[in-house]
Amino acid sequence: MDIFLQQILNGLVVGSIYALIALGYTMVYGILGLINFAHGEVVMIGAMVSITVINVLLQMNLGLPGVVTITLATCAAMAACMLLSFSIEKIAYRPLRKAPRLAPLITAIGISIILQQVAMVIWGKRYVVFPSVIKVETIDIMGATITNLQIVIVVLAIVFMGVLVGIVEKTKLGRAMRATSQNPEVATLMGVNVNHIISMTFVLGAALGAIAGVMVAANYDQAHANMGFMIGLKAFTAAVLGGIGNLAGAVVGGILLGIVESLGAGYIGPLTGDVLGSNYQDIFAFLMLIAVLVFRPSGLLGERVAERA
Repeated sequence: MDIFLQQILNGLVVGSIYALIALGYTMVYGILGLINFAHGEVVMIGAMVSITVINVLLQMNLGLPGVVTITLATCAAMAACMLLSFSIEKIAYRPLRKAPRLAPLITAIGISIILQQVAMVIWGKRYVVFPSVIKVETIDIMGATITNLQIVIVVLAIVFMGVLVGIVEKTKLGRAMRATSQNPEVATLMGVNVNHIISMTFVLGAALGAIAGVMVAANYDQAHANMGFMIGLKAFTAAVLGGIGNLAGAVVGGILLGIVESLGAGYIGPLTGDVLGSNYQDIFAFLMLIAVLVFRPSGLLGERVAERA
């Protein structure tokens, strides 16, 4: 029972991060029908920028509390990722909007590789350590352990996901996003600036991606230039699992994927001789994706997207 609860807690932490990143994928796909494979690298840039800002602030000896330091670093990471994603959409994706779907897909992969190489040039190929600016304490819950940092990660992820849903459902920008998703031509006739709405969709997704990048770096105490590929692929898997194009589906898919991955690593991994299950952690995520695509291609909540379309 201790192992089960521990893996559930681990899955909630990782799944919350997957869900945040998956929202970026699902928003862009819902409006453009584009899989933005560069989104994982945007998350990586957010993690790297936050570490750099934290190190700069520590070197300045300002005596700032750890929470303030991380908050400032997160804001800087969000600004950098939002500007980066806005530029990617305008320079790389917008000219190909009416091109065959294969063209923007290949462009997205190319942008992903470029960002990886740029990150290696700036931060190097080695792991970059996340500075210890807050005291991490372990909390015991019925034999399982979770840190105060992980609790904050889960809570903040839920808050930011709620904020995004509120923006999409309750604001003028959200109404314009939904209109553009349903029919861009009619939305244009109704006075919606489609180009602006698409850019704002990329920007919002990048903001959440930056926050997720900081969470990943803080949770694992490190980041590196290649981290965006796998975490981006898993977040995309979560979006497909829940029903890509559906915000609620991205959240459900991310959390479910994190829990399944953690349970598989905790139970099946040790049976094969891998005590931590880390060598088999990725297998369960993609086995689950294959099963969903075979038996329910639209995803767990995909019917809502079909009705909206």
